[in-house]
Amino acid sequence: MTLTKNKMIREIGRRTRLKNREVQVMLEALIEVWTEELVSGGRIELENLFVLEVQTIDRGENTGALNGGDAPRTIQRVTLRVSKRLKQCLNHSGELPE
Repeated sequence: MTLTKNKMIREIGRRTRLKNREVQVMLEALIEVWTEELVSGGRIELENLFVLEVQTIDRGENTGALNGGDAPRTIQRVTLRVSKRLKQCLNHSGELPE
């Protein structure tokens, strides 16, 4: 199953009894805030879930000869590290640890 934005909105609305439109506005604002944070080189940490951050990678002299040598020397990559708690849940068939 894939959890899409629309499915998240409906499920959060059901659990919180907020209107779907209110949940949608909040979710879109969250996405915008997270995007701005990552673009500015920041890091997003949600306790017991994950850490999301941008890493700048210096490729040195090996910048891509296949593209005529005009590829950038540094690139940015978004990385995600899951929390220990989430790893435990995944390793124990979805059971939440106490």
